[in-house]
Amino acid sequence: MGEQKRKENTKSNFIFGTQNYKWMFIGLGLIALGFILMSGGGSDDPNVFNPEIFNIRRIRVAPTLILIGFGIQIYAILKNFKK
Repeated sequence: MGEQKRKENTKSNFIFGTQNYKWMFIGLGLIALGFILMSGGGSDDPNVFNPEIFNIRRIRVAPTLILIGFGIQIYAILKNFKK
């Protein structure tokens, strides 16, 4: 009987709330989008130079999205939405 009361009294508490998980998935999506934008641009022939590797999308936009995604991840972990 004591074991049943103990099981009834203990709730399964999650560390993060639904808001935290929502922000984590948003950050994860931005990180994935940044890596997708950064990929590609290679040449099939190693003797031919492809200037697409220095595209503004790969040099500026993709790393910025990745850093913003990591910032959102940190925010989602540290923010306490439960009050």
